[in-house]
Amino acid sequence: MSRVYNFSAGPAVLPEEVLKEAADEMLDYQGTGMSVMEMSHRSKAFETIINEAEADLRELMNIPDNYKVLFLQGGAHLQFSMIPMNLMKNKVADYVITGQWAKKAYQEAQKYGEVHAVASSADKTFSYIPDCSDLPISDNADYVYICENNTIYGTKFKTLPDTKGKTLVADVSSCFLSEPVDVTKYGLIYGGVQKNIGPAGVVIVIIREDLITEDVLPGTPTMMQYKTHADAKSLYNTPPAYGIYICGKVFKWLKKRGGLQAMKEYNEKKAKILYDFLDTSKLFKGTVAKEDRSLMNVPFVTGDDELDAKFIKESKAAGFENLKGHRSVGGMRASIYNAMPIEGVEALVAFMKKFEAENAK
Repeated sequence: MSRVYNFSAGPAVLPEEVLKEAADEMLDYQGTGMSVMEMSHRSKAFETIINEAEADLRELMNIPDNYKVLFLQGGAHLQFSMIPMNLMKNKVADYVITGQWAKKAYQEAQKYGEVHAVASSADKTFSYIPDCSDLPISDNADYVYICENNTIYGTKFKTLPDTKGKTLVADVSSCFLSEPVDVTKYGLIYGGVQKNIGPAGVVIVIIREDLITEDVLPGTPTMMQYKTHADAKSLYNTPPAYGIYICGKVFKWLKKRGGLQAMKEYNEKKAKILYDFLDTSKLFKGTVAKEDRSLMNVPFVTGDDELDAKFIKESKAAGFENLKGHRSVGGMRASIYNAMPIEGVEALVAFMKKFEAENAK
């Protein structure tokens, strides 16, 4: 069977080139006579893999020396608790609620201190990004938290909030490495890699060194302290070794393609094809405020649940996988991450045009 066009929101499509390389090395990684899956994380070979992965990520994102890069486990969900446990010195934090993941992070943080929702787009089913130019930031807030790209709802912060000097923390899971980023604007950036970078099982945390201290909330487990992992260079315990190895290959693939500026241009081109069609279609319509549209996740509907279901069924039969919207919102969603080729988006739009012609009322 040939490969399908996989529009899954995560675990998501990976570059074919990377998968082929990994397949070639599956039984014998560079003359070691074993797979990376079987390799000791204390071995020279793995040390090279993780060090190169970090160096390439630093180069891609232009990460300053005073930031640590940590390859951790537990996904983005574990960061919902790890962040307050490590950063809530005053036990106060401000959250911008732009979707389900920001809301979950906000709810989790409430276990550790006083947490304020300083802005929200819940009033319109998270279909826009609220104005964050003059937020009621708490005087003693330890940090301000955002989810920068909202996978379920298809919105993206185009302008970062004015945090009034407070540390900005951002979940970038679904827009990780999709465009250039000024790391210095954040105290901590993190993301699960299974959307835009690698297989499920790794979360990358980029954190400013002054935020890594032993002064954490009482009772914080050793494994939940950033200092534990920073001091051990992400090797405090057995890391998700194979996942890190694939991430490293994706970083090299991105460098070969010209880095993040080149990716941003490619992603804009891909997204434009789909959004331009949605804007002119008589059957399908996008669900997000135009100025807040994500380049990575594109939700759309026909306005008729039965027709949505028919579209999902027929698109699957035609080789387009995982177009069903998240269970909390319904409709459809095309996730068009870095590794989704432009041909995939063109083929999807051609299929949508055909479906529209056959189902026009």
